[in-house]
Amino acid sequence: MPAQELSQRALLKDASRIVVKVGSSVLASLKGGVKKSMIENLVRQLATLHKDGRKVVLVSSGAVAAGCAELGFELRPTDMPVVQAAAAVGQCALMQMYHNLFKEYGITVAQVLLTRDGLHERQRFLHARNTMMSLLELDVIPIVNENDTVAVEELKLRVGDNDALAVSVTQMVGADCLLILSDVPGLYDRPPSEGGASLITHVEKVDDAILAKAGGGGPLGMGGMQSKVAAAVGAGLAAIPLVVAAGNEDDVVLRVLNGEKVGTYFKPRDTRLDARQQWIAFGRKPSGTIFIDDGAVKALIEKNTSLLAIGVRGVDGDFAEGDTVRVVSLGKKVIARGLSNFPAEELRRIAGKKNEEHGGILGYDCPSTVMHRDNLVLVLS
Repeated sequence: MPAQELSQRALLKDASRIVVKVGSSVLASLKGGVKKSMIENLVRQLATLHKDGRKVVLVSSGAVAAGCAELGFELRPTDMPVVQAAAAVGQCALMQMYHNLFKEYGITVAQVLLTRDGLHERQRFLHARNTMMSLLELDVIPIVNENDTVAVEELKLRVGDNDALAVSVTQMVGADCLLILSDVPGLYDRPPSEGGASLITHVEKVDDAILAKAGGGGPLGMGGMQSKVAAAVGAGLAAIPLVVAAGNEDDVVLRVLNGEKVGTYFKPRDTRLDARQQWIAFGRKPSGTIFIDDGAVKALIEKNTSLLAIGVRGVDGDFAEGDTVRVVSLGKKVIARGLSNFPAEELRRIAGKKNEEHGGILGYDCPSTVMHRDNLVLVLS
């Protein structure tokens, strides 16, 4: 193991607050339902960490798959109310098993159902954080899941994918490490199906080359490696390392946190954004996209300026004033996320226009910036 990677992984030994996210394909299958042996193994490892005095949060997928098995479905349903019904059934099966297994170790658990939309408002985010921190102080292990019975948009677009939610939780509790357990050992240099693929054990920075190596998802947990790389970006903004590893490997959680060369380690940035910036960058689901020209990209990255309408070349989505929006170059590279001072319809009208023209076009005395630099966070640069 290279010395740099060795020293960075060694820091995981000192992680005192840890978030572990486990994917659907690790925990359950459509035909077999909840894999009790896998959950027993996971609970044993988390109980060991708990006994050592570490604070642990578990983000668990698997409710929909478990519910489908309980209901006798051979295929995942496509009708939204049926998917949500399966999630409701599956949650009972999962939590009952977690409760009983952790109880054998004398550990109390709590079910926490969250949605990304529910964390969209800053006040709700803070309330959720206070609850999570209180549970940890009470020596309880929170078990978090996407509230699939109400999270319609998430179920449509990213079925069963809790990777983004895991990042929000990691930022929320100020964790020292995020570990994502998947059905694959980590990020490969090419699709494993092509043959000759090698596991990338260390990612110094998520750049275009790393993004290009991330593939799609599977039939149960459709996050795939793309969402895990995106999660690495989100965790990295909070200076939190992320490790992706195979959930079925022996003692994988304990080995990762012992600094062993397991899975793919994503190095975080050196400086941590403040809590509000983290919330802007990853705590809120973007409602749309603003495309900007090369001059605007250069101004944001090199001069740390606000975003002006004159640099806007396109608007996608139907967002409102104050919503979180992606800022993307014409080459489709994500540059930033920020809070828009204009709704999408108005921004389309003033795109490419000078500041002094805005009032005449929109008919009121409006802000001079599309996004003020205090409400804008560079994501990839």
